[in-house]
Amino acid sequence: MRRRPGTLLLHAALFAGAALTLAPLLWMISASFMSPGEANSVPPPLLPARATIQNYRELFTRLALGRAFANSLLLSSAVTLVSLLLNGMAGYAFAKLRFTGRDRLFRALLAAMVVPTPVAMLPLFLLLRSMGLVNTYAGVILPAGATILGIFLVYQFARALPDDLLDAARLEGAGEWTIFRRIVLPLLKPVLATLGIVTFLSTWNDFLWPLVVLTGESRYTLPVALAILSGEHAQDTELMMAGSVLTVLPVLILFLALQRSYISGILIGGVKE
Repeated sequence: MRRRPGTLLLHAALFAGAALTLAPLLWMISASFMSPGEANSVPPPLLPARATIQNYRELFTRLALGRAFANSLLLSSAVTLVSLLLNGMAGYAFAKLRFTGRDRLFRALLAAMVVPTPVAMLPLFLLLRSMGLVNTYAGVILPAGATILGIFLVYQFARALPDDLLDAARLEGAGEWTIFRRIVLPLLKPVLATLGIVTFLSTWNDFLWPLVVLTGESRYTLPVALAILSGEHAQDTELMMAGSVLTVLPVLILFLALQRSYISGILIGGVKE
């Protein structure tokens, strides 16, 4: 079957856009395997003359970036688990439980979405300092444990849960925690999968908040440690490209592996009423 010229042009435009988007990422990976100084030549080569893993070895030995990698993995996993639990409970409570001031509180919560994140950082930092949580992992985890976006996503999805099912469980004598754990949580799996992916990726890539809260070098996350290294090794392009690959590639692989769950959760949450 012959394709129309418009379809061919559309596919060509999409292919060109994809190539332009992927070109910097592919060159970053290629440059990370180049010898020192090779990427700074004019014009820069597309492929290394002789591939080497010396840059990655130096990151984990002399520059000790492995600790920052472990910190990012620990914080991203902890924030994701805490966020799924708290956002799941809060979103379900706003959607299905009746309590005084529920609607007003939810509207106030949504109104807070217009407050820019940098504006909220100062009072949040002062609060954490008064609690003695500056330069601690808890200072990074707790503020991200429940987010307005996460509560809203779960709320939209939980509204479609059948009330008859929940009422039947209550008539059988089940408590609210039992209902949430045994009935609601399994039904929330699609939206929780989406929320988990979003939370992990955003926490892994977060630079500003860990930079503000964590003052000890041993607690730095990967983006913060890489930014500091880029100031000290600005001319070591190949080394910085290796650090960038170390930062980007794990979350890129994670997203590609779980993209179906991410998209299905977004679509289901958008069409359910």
